[in-house]
Amino acid sequence: MSELIRVENLHKIYHMGDVEVPALRGIDLAITRGEFVAVMGSSGSGKSTFMNILGCLDRPTQGKYLLEGDEVGSLSADEWAYIRNKRIGFVFQGFNLLSRTTALENVELPMMYNGFHGKERHQRAVEALNLVGLGQRLDHTPNRLSGGQQQRVAIARALVNRPSLILADEPTGNLDSTTSGEIMALFQKLNLEQGITIILVTHEADIAAHAHRQILFKDGLVISDKAKEQAPETIKCNG
Repeated sequence: MSELIRVENLHKIYHMGDVEVPALRGIDLAITRGEFVAVMGSSGSGKSTFMNILGCLDRPTQGKYLLEGDEVGSLSADEWAYIRNKRIGFVFQGFNLLSRTTALENVELPMMYNGFHGKERHQRAVEALNLVGLGQRLDHTPNRLSGGQQQRVAIARALVNRPSLILADEPTGNLDSTTSGEIMALFQKLNLEQGITIILVTHEADIAAHAHRQILFKDGLVISDKAKEQAPETIKCNG
């Protein structure tokens, strides 16, 4: 498997008045294409800052961030926007769906910025929704979907541009334990069957346990990086 992500001596310092607050203190990590990685840590550990840098939402103070061999940590804002649209899919805790548009239209939205015509947008959105088990809910607006179904729409939207990487920030934070398990089973299925690289941030050990590799942050440092000997057995995924 080829290397998808490499960060070298990654530092991030925030300035609050005259005070410097280090969020990352020199991170060295590599993530291989096709991995399913959970990034863990308590509030203030640096895990969210790390995720923001991987998603080209924040710039490192020092160090390198390479995505598919390209140094992207120091690119321009326009170049970042292109990468976020083409090469990275995002899944957030709050779903971030447009309330008055259907599941299909929500999933089509990222493709409107890429010049896809209506027929191709429709076809790819349907394929993505079928992949997450919502092929029968294409015309449902978010208020007609459960929380778990809304998150599935958000996952389909993240997949539709066929990115190299899915970044999921506390994706089960607004879901009950049963629905959380179903969403994590879906991530496992996408990783194992589709080969999609997934990095998720969580503070919950039971959620992180679904990933093949668990990286623990504390005080801006990686204090533990463990991979299971084999990928975890996929739990039942409804739909």
